[in-house]
Amino acid sequence: MVDRQRVVIVGGGFAGLYAGRKLEKLLPASTAELVIVSPTDHLTYSPLLPDVTASVLEPRHVAVSLRQALPRHRLVVGHVTSVDVEAKTITITRTERGQAEETGPESQVMSYDRLLLAPGSVTRRFPIPGVAESARGVKTITEAAFVRDHLVNQLDAADSLPDDPRFDAERAERMTVVAVGAGYTGTEIVAQTQRWLKRVADRWSKIDVDDVKWLLIDVAPAVLPELGPRLGQYALSAMKARGIDVRLGVSVASVEGNVINLTDGAAVPSRTLIWNAGIIANPLMATLGLPLERGRLVVDTQLRVTDDVWAVGDAAAVPDLAKEKPADGPQPVTPPTAQHAQRQGTRVGENIAASFGVGQAKDYVHKDLGLVADLGGTTAVAKPLGIELTGLPAKIVARGYHLYALPSMANRVRVLTDWALHALLPPQAVALNQTRPEDALITTAQNTEIYPKAEDKPKVG
Repeated sequence: MVDRQRVVIVGGGFAGLYAGRKLEKLLPASTAELVIVSPTDHLTYSPLLPDVTASVLEPRHVAVSLRQALPRHRLVVGHVTSVDVEAKTITITRTERGQAEETGPESQVMSYDRLLLAPGSVTRRFPIPGVAESARGVKTITEAAFVRDHLVNQLDAADSLPDDPRFDAERAERMTVVAVGAGYTGTEIVAQTQRWLKRVADRWSKIDVDDVKWLLIDVAPAVLPELGPRLGQYALSAMKARGIDVRLGVSVASVEGNVINLTDGAAVPSRTLIWNAGIIANPLMATLGLPLERGRLVVDTQLRVTDDVWAVGDAAAVPDLAKEKPADGPQPVTPPTAQHAQRQGTRVGENIAASFGVGQAKDYVHKDLGLVADLGGTTAVAKPLGIELTGLPAKIVARGYHLYALPSMANRVRVLTDWALHALLPPQAVALNQTRPEDALITTAQNTEIYPKAEDKPKVG
């Protein structure tokens, strides 16, 4: 009997999960062995991580089990750190928490017949002194839960300081939060988390609610540029009305101890730096020796890299056929959004199935349906199908979309229940302290340092 061919999906995010679902639907079990390699055993519904930092949602409720969602796939928990497209093998590295340093990570080599690269993205960082040691991202559940607990811990520490002018400087440091990035994710995190912290701060005996300071900075000239000037201005006005200090055209110059130095010359004493300065493709892409566009793997209109390799999601430069090609430039590529990742996953699942003779491969074409941004309370902005909405109507659209897009009915019920309880009951302010500070650094939480450095290799194709 001829062995089944093996299809390997790298990445358990939106693109990987939706591709796997389509493959399970189209390919008989006798046709192909399906394998998915993911750093975790779940998909993180990242658009709702701001709700986790704001103590609205329980962290596990935004985690969708891959084993339940993809029952026919063999799940291998680990990171793919290298791909040999000639030998058709991948190297999977697994590092367990608490593993002895001298032992090092465990690795295994796996062969494939067809490979889908969907490892997603990591937080964009810059070689700014002190940032790697101080900044906290909010791209993973680990980071979101840590930020939530860290903020509560800072209020605990500030409240416990003696009533002595000598401790005023430390109290101010602990009650000041600096956030970098006024895009979609950064704005949601700041708006929602600041509102939550203000609502609970009066539970501490020595803290004045007005002493909790938030500073949001971005080198860009506008807030939420993805949604256009009117909605961006609405969000900016809403945040300023809450007391958030928003400074545009500014970034971090360095971090020295508990002082964050800005490029406009200001020095901000703070013990909390939240970093949301955009994303870049997973470092794996740079190690493949294949053509890249701004770090993303170049694919054709059918999401193919080579005859037996496909790529989708944040790590792939997918031609955006829904946009007109400029006369003097290349075809635009799709933005790295969950909406595109989901639909690319479905399309690439169909195209991989077509390589087995099931159906026909098709181009990826999808017109963006718009973005939503939940700013906490009844404040939100949304642009569904080009229609600009603000306030409660935008809030309803935002939450309705997330419930629709969550790829698990069980998670939808849990999230909806959390929202209802949050609306009816006082907000929680409990630090579980289950994540160590060193585990929540961007390099650790997102495992950005485990990949080999890009080398000068001959390009394939």
